[in-house]
Amino acid sequence: MSKDHLLALDQGTSSSRAIVFHRSGRVVALAQREFTQHFPQPGWVEHDADEIWDTQFAVAQEALAKSGLQAADIAAIGITNQRETTVLWRRASGRPLHRAIVWQDRRTEPLCAQLREQGLADEVRRSTGLVIDPYFSGTKLRWLLDHVSGAHIAAAQGELAFGTVDSWLLWKLTGGRVHATDVSNASRTMLFDIRHNVWDRGLLKALHIPSSVLPQVFPSAHVYGETTLFGAPIPVAGIAGDQQAALFGQACFAPGMAKNTYGTGCFLLMHTGERFERSANGLITTAAAQTSAASEYALEGSVFIGGAVVQWLRDGLRAITSSAEVQALADSVPDAGGVMFVPAFTGLGAPYWQADARGAIVGLTRGSTVAHIARAALESIAFQSAALLQAMARDGAPVAELRVDGGASVNDLLMQFQADLLGVPVVRPAVTETTALGAACLAGLAAGVYAGREELSAMWRAERRFEPAWPRERAAEAMARWERAVRQATAP
Repeated sequence: MSKDHLLALDQGTSSSRAIVFHRSGRVVALAQREFTQHFPQPGWVEHDADEIWDTQFAVAQEALAKSGLQAADIAAIGITNQRETTVLWRRASGRPLHRAIVWQDRRTEPLCAQLREQGLADEVRRSTGLVIDPYFSGTKLRWLLDHVSGAHIAAAQGELAFGTVDSWLLWKLTGGRVHATDVSNASRTMLFDIRHNVWDRGLLKALHIPSSVLPQVFPSAHVYGETTLFGAPIPVAGIAGDQQAALFGQACFAPGMAKNTYGTGCFLLMHTGERFERSANGLITTAAAQTSAASEYALEGSVFIGGAVVQWLRDGLRAITSSAEVQALADSVPDAGGVMFVPAFTGLGAPYWQADARGAIVGLTRGSTVAHIARAALESIAFQSAALLQAMARDGAPVAELRVDGGASVNDLLMQFQADLLGVPVVRPAVTETTALGAACLAGLAAGVYAGREELSAMWRAERRFEPAWPRERAAEAMARWERAVRQATAP
């Protein structure tokens, strides 16, 4: 293979990014654009799917231009994406029927409660590995079919296509020729049987969703089609949901290896190999990125509000004018001064699964300042992640170290605090763009750039290890304070 560059499209919750990688994993060029967040009602979050495509295509062109490369120099494109965000569009025109409903959106909680009352929780858990929650795509799709005029009839007649954001981008890249997704994204719909890698007919029936709207499902490393939009044909050869892509990009290929991504939310995944393992402590089982037809799984804990708490400090509280200011503000005080911040703006995810929880700041005194609140906001990211790792340990799956990535992983104060809470080393890689790197590596495998996972494991390098410095008693006391604050946020 003479081509030694890969293009990763990293479509996230708050921005679209594109990164050109050398086959060695080195970042050659990067471009990023934020896009509009829509909040039509409390608890509702929407995106304009056309704006997602426009920004994603623009940054891909920009990254290629910055790299000095042509489309003919790119071996393959990999896509990674915000996962459960739901798009429904017309096959004939390619036009979305409605704004995309974002993974954070909680509007379908009444439908989820109805499904639980119908006794479907065990069936959902057994087939999909998930809990019944508005987080996942299935009830979002049902809401669109119910609330867009004529949607049920159009779907029944095969006129509509559903997809998570990867499917939408793939459709646009291929000019509507390919309607597909990978197993990792399919596993987030609450409609996919991850034991057998097929759509679950029983769950489709329960949710009144016709199979005609669904994409085909393939392994994550797979040549899905090609795009000619950049001036020469490029195969689209890798797709994975952002968190599974990050697990892959962190070279967590063996059972017991774990990573935590600090993005808009926080997502802790531990590879469990070919074993489908159910958690007894509020975690979910999900499909890991797959390079063949063989199933691979991971335990996952999802924090809905991670780095987004910093955006709230900027846009809601107006305590800072840019996100970059938060570390200096938090560093201006030695600790949070007893303040605890539970950022349950859209409910609490794992291991609590409290859809009706709301944000709370507790422990305020006359001596509390905005700096204490900023520090408590940062610490809330680590507290929530520590609760996930403790749940994994209770499931009999302790980890020896935690590999980290995502925007907030560059914050040394946060990473040290995380290690202190966990009592295990926190390891930051030399390449922190592991989500995009994972997508690029999957595409590279399918396109023949890489011979196998051993080559990818050899590429991974640590940049810094944060060793825990606290006595375990101190960490336990801090976690006990956190759990008390959570109980206050979830009190009726």
